[in-house]
Amino acid sequence: MPSMTDPRFSQTITFICTHNEDGAMGIVLNRPSEHNVADLLAQIHLEPKPAPFLKNHIYEGGPVQQERGFVLHIPNQEYDSTLLINDALSLTTSKDILEAAANNQAPEKMMIALGYAGWSAGQLEEEMGLNAWLSVEMLDPQALHQIIFDEPPANRLNLGMSIMGLNLGNLSDIAGHA
Repeated sequence: MPSMTDPRFSQTITFICTHNEDGAMGIVLNRPSEHNVADLLAQIHLEPKPAPFLKNHIYEGGPVQQERGFVLHIPNQEYDSTLLINDALSLTTSKDILEAAANNQAPEKMMIALGYAGWSAGQLEEEMGLNAWLSVEMLDPQALHQIIFDEPPANRLNLGMSIMGLNLGNLSDIAGHA
């Protein structure tokens, strides 16, 4: 929401990967870092074969465990540590997906982030009750892929708002409760 004052989340769109009685975990989708995939692979001593995806940005996925990598991707195969989120998206945290990418065997669509957004049990629900966040249930895999993989990062928040039928410029930064 426009009233979000936390600079780590102001003007962001975050995909919630897991949400259960223990809390929630998500990846910020529209904060590209200054680093690209080639930089990351070099840092972990992988020598990639030439590929266009090496120029893709690494994203700032959130303020928690920023030294750890999280890869959102289409579920083409399972890696050592893969969570199948739904039929359209998986999350992998193991190095083997990066090794596959270095050998041009990466998933067709993937987004790499360092860090994640995390909420303890009940925290996200409390923030939703305070109108800190808007939420939309993403049922259409094509729209989900468009936001995460296809749309330029600067357009992702507006696309998410558009899917909800909203315009960010029309929202007030003062929330009420009905």
